[in-house]
Amino acid sequence: MRKFWLLFAQSTTIALGALLVFKLFTPTDIFTATPATSSLATTAVSFRTAAALAMPSVVNVFTSKTIRNTNGLPRTTPDTLTLPNQSRATNNLGSGVIVSADGYILTNQHVVEAADEIQIMLHDGRTLPAKIIGSDPETDLAVLKIDAKNLPAIIFAPSNELAIGDIALAIGDPFGVGQTVTMGIISALGRTHLGINTFEDFIQTDAAINPGNSGGALTDVHGHLIGINSAIYSRTGGSQGIGFAIPSNLVAKIMQQIIDHGEVIRGWIGVEVQDFTPEIALAYGIKYTPGALISGILQHGPADQAGIHTGDVLLSVNNQPVADASALLNQIAALKPNQTAKITFSHKGNIVPTDVRISRRPKLKPE
Repeated sequence: MRKFWLLFAQSTTIALGALLVFKLFTPTDIFTATPATSSLATTAVSFRTAAALAMPSVVNVFTSKTIRNTNGLPRTTPDTLTLPNQSRATNNLGSGVIVSADGYILTNQHVVEAADEIQIMLHDGRTLPAKIIGSDPETDLAVLKIDAKNLPAIIFAPSNELAIGDIALAIGDPFGVGQTVTMGIISALGRTHLGINTFEDFIQTDAAINPGNSGGALTDVHGHLIGINSAIYSRTGGSQGIGFAIPSNLVAKIMQQIIDHGEVIRGWIGVEVQDFTPEIALAYGIKYTPGALISGILQHGPADQAGIHTGDVLLSVNNQPVADASALLNQIAALKPNQTAKITFSHKGNIVPTDVRISRRPKLKPE
């Protein structure tokens, strides 16, 4: 009887345990769809609203130009009877961004450089001819104009409020496959010394940027413009996760100057500069302070007339410290021609203040 009772107790215990497991891990609980109000649903991310807002503002830019044979070869060679003067047409594809309802469009200068004809394809499928209002090779920006009204102009966002890690969307027409949106993050800000443009302040992103994306939009999660896609670092010609965009704050300044004047007007003092480093300071036998070393100076130019010499270190412009050569270039360029700037420099270890009359920066000559 005792053995029978033990068996009964064990059986009851096993049955109750099985019932508890069934209640805790019932398939109904495991596979029931998560309610729409759960934390999982509220953290799910889609950028459809941002893409829908920005995509109509991004256009395709088609250019064509005729390249003429200018190799200077004789008209006859031992291998051929004649070499007639030949020419060939080349076509290029890029992207652009509508910045006003009445037809102003931003793109890269290298997209439209030396183009004989420019055609703009809008998001609605219309194709319209465009003319160049002006361009700036030193930042690789150009402003185009088409004859159209009520266009979907993009909304600018201040690029100075960006932070590393922010989401970024790149919109353009890579390889001519059609308008494409790619997503990444802001990988770095204020990239300089890349050797891409004279004036550099790039946003770096890992959003895929490929040939055809040049001149297209880099937007934030709201679909607002934070940059113009301009270049990539690549060993293959395609995206390798290192793309560069010109920040919207700089874009807005350059764009407005081009619209107002047809070109960009910058200050200039007639010097060549390089970064002043502790190693250079040691070689010169002077104390190191951040600044820009004068490596060359134009005779009778503004800096020369103000008593600045090769080997001097520029320390401040209008009481604003000079961090390096790139910073000095931007500080001087921001000044208006014919105004006087207070510049402090180091000459053989002595701090010297001087006034420099700003001249106009010469136009960059095409290569």
